[in-house]
Amino acid sequence: MRRPSHKPHVIPRRQHKTARIIAFSALAIIVLGAAGYLLLSSLFPALPSSSPNTIDIRASMSGFSADVIRVRAGEEVTIRLTSLDNQYHTDGGGQHQWAVDELGLNVIAPARGSETLSFTPDQLGVYTFYCDICCGGRANPTMQGTLIVET
Repeated sequence: MRRPSHKPHVIPRRQHKTARIIAFSALAIIVLGAAGYLLLSSLFPALPSSSPNTIDIRASMSGFSADVIRVRAGEEVTIRLTSLDNQYHTDGGGQHQWAVDELGLNVIAPARGSETLSFTPDQLGVYTFYCDICCGGRANPTMQGTLIVET
């Protein structure tokens, strides 16, 4: 009597190769996507959501993100200063400042962090804001700007 033959199910070589390519491609996409996300989030930190009278200013060794800021007299405004530099900068340790001497305003953001300053300007005028912690201080044209208080 003959026994029935049980042949194992064999996946053709071509299908096996295609499955390996698809699995490797999917893994590569996942790894590259995660690496890209981590890289972008470290280069561009997310800022907290803004209220209507919050002005976000980013500062780095290359300067401020805004060189002219306009605000209304009598309305409270919040400056949120974010330092994009890390603590390993030898010039200022990654901290940045936003200050206006004539209005007595001064806020310092820690390395890779944010700090806020709220104030209500009551005098119309044109004022100079600056960072004097690093980057050449007030002598550096990219580390200063103009605050305009208008009606």
